[in-house]
Amino acid sequence: MRAWYRRSAWLWLLAPFSLLFALASGLRRRLYRYGCQARYRAPVPVIVVGNLTVGGNGKTPLVVWLVEWLRGQGYRPGVISRGYGGKAAAYPLVLNETTSAAEAGDEPVLIYRRTGCPVVVGPNRREAAARLAALGADIIVSDDGLQHYALARDIELVVVDGKRRFGNGFLLPMGPLREGRWRLETVAAVINNGGPCAPGEYLMTLAPGPLQPVSGKGKPPKPGSRVHALAGIGHPPRFFTTLAEQGFILERQLALGDHQAVTPAQLAGLGQAPLLVTEKDAVKWPGGHDDCWYLPVDARLPTEFEHLLLSRLKELNHGD
Repeated sequence: MRAWYRRSAWLWLLAPFSLLFALASGLRRRLYRYGCQARYRAPVPVIVVGNLTVGGNGKTPLVVWLVEWLRGQGYRPGVISRGYGGKAAAYPLVLNETTSAAEAGDEPVLIYRRTGCPVVVGPNRREAAARLAALGADIIVSDDGLQHYALARDIELVVVDGKRRFGNGFLLPMGPLREGRWRLETVAAVINNGGPCAPGEYLMTLAPGPLQPVSGKGKPPKPGSRVHALAGIGHPPRFFTTLAEQGFILERQLALGDHQAVTPAQLAGLGQAPLLVTEKDAVKWPGGHDDCWYLPVDARLPTEFEHLLLSRLKELNHGD
């Protein structure tokens, strides 16, 4: 909601509802903290990658990076996800090569295709984590779920959008926050997507890779070409800026909501110029443009963050 980041004055009308949200979420946290609500402890370590605000902040590139990094350390990682935007016939859903974004959601499909690691989707993270451990994963990465206290976790990582940060700083629905900023003091690390960083944050940058075909044939467009751009992510302007920085001339910019799928009708007015989309849009592509390409991005994180993770993993004495 753009009003959160424009600090619109009318949002004060929602202050009573934000107070109720704060009371309800605070009570829920305490019920889990003091054992009044049961928490599930998975048989293997759990790393939660989440955020404080609604909408996308760049969690998926970090999850992909974590999976690959953990493999490099000798682990057999797997990923669990709520699967937002998908609807499966039954849960927990174990992804395979034929699983569609309509079943599992766009982000889990992207993670599975990029990493090939086991990915299990389900609204009940306890069931998803148990299924993943049964598949042989010896460490679980939870894509989102910072506020899902029913699942015990060993390491919490929060991703912050370096440009938008926390909007007006208020809780839902008056602002974009799911929890107060005090929560940052309780996590293992705060990852800043794109900067600028506040003290103590770790900078994550996204490095674009070569364009990959969605429906395009032949050679992809080169920098300097006129293209259309489409993004259905948490902050579409970031994608458009990346393309412009690479030298593409953007004739049309289509910004969709996070997880929103494009419809052929939205593409009907586009000309013959190539269409560039995000990788998340590519996994749920419905067709409608014959010259479409997606831009993959890879997360880059500082060695200091790697050292922190290694230290935290060595400290774990899971199951005792």
